[in-house]
Amino acid sequence: MSKFIYRMQNILNIKYKLEDQAKTEFMLANQELREEEEKLQKLKDRKADYEAEVRKLLQNNLQVERIKENQEAIVRMGEFIIAQTTCVEKAQHQVDIKAAKLTEVMQERKAQEKLKEKAFENFLQEENARESKEIDELVSFTYGRRQREE
Repeated sequence: MSKFIYRMQNILNIKYKLEDQAKTEFMLANQELREEEEKLQKLKDRKADYEAEVRKLLQNNLQVERIKENQEAIVRMGEFIIAQTTCVEKAQHQVDIKAAKLTEVMQERKAQEKLKEKAFENFLQEENARESKEIDELVSFTYGRRQREE
């Protein structure tokens, strides 16, 4: 039996490498998104801390200076939160792009694998047909030899 050699194996190997690269890019984009979300959550927590401190200051002795500082900090935190929300949205967009690219690359790889499977099936059919032909020739030769001997 001869050995199966897929003519487009180098293309399939490239598809595997492209898929690995797309997986890595997706993973990095996802990691970036998590980091941006974490920054956003920290800003929200800081804003909540400032708000809690303002409420605490309003209940105790009136310290107008500190109340103003905290209110300004709350406003700034709100601005930072808006800016960070934009960063999170950009990171999410990048994750979506990388996920779409990964899906496309995976589909291309699967298509190449299907082509390889079909080529292998064709190879097996041809190999079976060749073996069958050889067996038929051997049987015909053996039968013909017996006929001549008799």
